[in-house]
Amino acid sequence: MTQTNASEFERAQKVLVGGVNSAVRAFRAVGGTPRFIARAEGPYMWDVEGKRYVDYVGSWGPMIVGHTHPQVVARVTEAASRGLSFGAPNVLETVLAERICEIFPHVEQVRFTSSGTEAAMSALRLARGHTGRTKIIKFEGCYHGTADSLLVKAGSGALAFGTPSSAGVPDDLAKHTLVAQFNDLDSVRTFFDQHPDEIACVMVEPMPGNMNLIQPAPGFHEGLRELCTRHGALLIFDEVMSGFRVALGGAQERLGVTPDLTAFGKVIGGGMPVGAIGGPASVMGGLSPLGTVYQAGTLSGNPLAMAAGIATLELISEPGFFDALDTTSQRLVAGLRERAAAHGVPFSAQAAGGMAGLYFRATPPSSFAEVQQADTGAFKRFYHALLEDGVYLPPSPVEAFFVSSAHGDEQIQATLDAADRAFAVAREG
Repeated sequence: MTQTNASEFERAQKVLVGGVNSAVRAFRAVGGTPRFIARAEGPYMWDVEGKRYVDYVGSWGPMIVGHTHPQVVARVTEAASRGLSFGAPNVLETVLAERICEIFPHVEQVRFTSSGTEAAMSALRLARGHTGRTKIIKFEGCYHGTADSLLVKAGSGALAFGTPSSAGVPDDLAKHTLVAQFNDLDSVRTFFDQHPDEIACVMVEPMPGNMNLIQPAPGFHEGLRELCTRHGALLIFDEVMSGFRVALGGAQERLGVTPDLTAFGKVIGGGMPVGAIGGPASVMGGLSPLGTVYQAGTLSGNPLAMAAGIATLELISEPGFFDALDTTSQRLVAGLRERAAAHGVPFSAQAAGGMAGLYFRATPPSSFAEVQQADTGAFKRFYHALLEDGVYLPPSPVEAFFVSSAHGDEQIQATLDAADRAFAVAREG
């Protein structure tokens, strides 16, 4: 029997919920049949039907040096030959933690987890334990994984499905989560005024990518820093997506603002499951076994993930890496804008480092409300036209996309040629 994406999706739906293991992969936001990927290399992926795609998902961010980079694969293979997991300390954990501490000045100690969700969840618990307070402030449209307290007005797959708050989150828990508006300092000030001495932390994606890429307004994060310092709350940057992506030192390097804690993920595992919390020893020391905030994970610090992360950070630390990556991203988004304009399609696009966003609206959004104003019908038509031409974008209008160092002139030109045809299709609606 010939293997097809449709047959594999039908098969998967019998044993996997919705046929997928992460909601956005189901293509519900764009319609159609998900592509089942058989292999990937460099800037490309191939599905089970043998069709090749220029990939701008990059496993949702980690593949910053492209898929199956020889240096990363060699390190993982070497580590695997010595053992897959130990449930005991290994030196690779220390090596990767040392590198993260070198790159991020405020990070003195690190705790690894197996996912970005665990990192954000544990950072939240640490903030509550450190301050002795219960309430938190997050932002509408910012996504921090699937911990209950953080699934209130969340982004990413929750937005794509039109359910920004998840069922199964108890009201008694959700009431401790205060939802402010990104780029609106007054909404944050109001909460601090209403709940003095009750707010443990402000958690934010400093450059959100889960309601598409949103650029922070000048002074916004500086204002968050000042409010948290004044009120004794911790400022937590969720850099699972932006960390090592928009710059070597993440969004905080570009912004010049230092948080109290940072959640990491994606790039630091080079494609392997990983997450981490980092911060000053005075705060991190609150975690067990030194402190009373319990946190643990059987596969945390897994040697395969550590080896992949070390190799990836070595590659992206090379001089000029991010300058070249930014140049590629800017060329791509500029080309998309030019082709949209030629077809008279309301459209905008922007990039920061290897992270980018495209929007079917005249200007890039600066808030969750503006994200919702984009033309989703035009995006769906554009998406499927690109997919047919072998360009794979995130299957949702509210997700950022990713450029890697493996994307060169050939791939960018092929993408722009395909986009020229896709904008014509998008306009027809």
